[in-house]
Amino acid sequence: MTKTIKLRHPEKEKNPVNPIKKKPDWIRSKLTNSKEFFLTKTIVNKNNLVTVCQEANCPNITECWSKRHATFMIMGDTCTRACAFCDVKTGKPEKLDPFEPYKISNAVNKLNLKHVVITSVDRDDLYDGGSNHFYDVITATRKKNPNTSIEVLTPDFLRKGDAYKKLLEADLDVFNHNIETVPRLYLKVRPGARYFGSLELLKNVKKINKKVFTKSGLMVGLGEDKDELIQVMDDLRSADVDFITIGQYLQPSPKHHPLSRYYHPDEFKELENIAKSKGFLLVSSSPLTRSSYHADEDFAKLQQNRLKNN
Repeated sequence: MTKTIKLRHPEKEKNPVNPIKKKPDWIRSKLTNSKEFFLTKTIVNKNNLVTVCQEANCPNITECWSKRHATFMIMGDTCTRACAFCDVKTGKPEKLDPFEPYKISNAVNKLNLKHVVITSVDRDDLYDGGSNHFYDVITATRKKNPNTSIEVLTPDFLRKGDAYKKLLEADLDVFNHNIETVPRLYLKVRPGARYFGSLELLKNVKKINKKVFTKSGLMVGLGEDKDELIQVMDDLRSADVDFITIGQYLQPSPKHHPLSRYYHPDEFKELENIAKSKGFLLVSSSPLTRSSYHADEDFAKLQQNRLKNN
């Protein structure tokens, strides 16, 4: 009997083959096999937790896990969207795990995290997009870890009305939703999302809770140009976003969206300077920058910069 292999990205099977460009010398992740790395891995596996570090094939996983940093991905490992850049599995998700709030809060406690990032797959199959589950996870995590700062990286809650507001009732410190790319590329790169819908979400979050830090991320190398990136920066500032991250798109497979080019570190520095001139409280721009990269250190910088500006 032949065993059927379940495809990770069935929607991409008919895509043309886009050869992956060789990485330049400056795209090199740090390989660290420390005791802390294996401790983090053990805690994640024993609690049957999902991390975006693993599912999205993050290049910084060994560095971050060696510092006991992990970004927990809730609501399963299967996404209902099919973004052209993403390596997270797509398909029909499983039911929500009612014990997940306990598992996450327990793992945060065992890892003794000062700052935790909680993200999720898109769950368009749920009436609220998973907002209530986010609330439960944040609340349980806060109760067991009162001194840990909490950052969420959320989906866009598209066509879910005011469902996102439930999440904002929880006690969180940073609200992150990634804009990902420039509006011209949305239909190809992020077909299930809407650029102005994401902007509106970020804007509304800040209106509802002015104390929470808002954050958004951009990838470069998808086919955008400099003027378009600057326009996105202006749009994010108009939405009162505090923190922008800019990182290099790394093509996960030949069936994913083709990489247009690798940006040189000097270009990232230029984008950082431009973003700073726009008035963001904090800017992180480098080839290996990801939404959650150095999130604990960045949160401390955000707090300091807000105090300086007040």
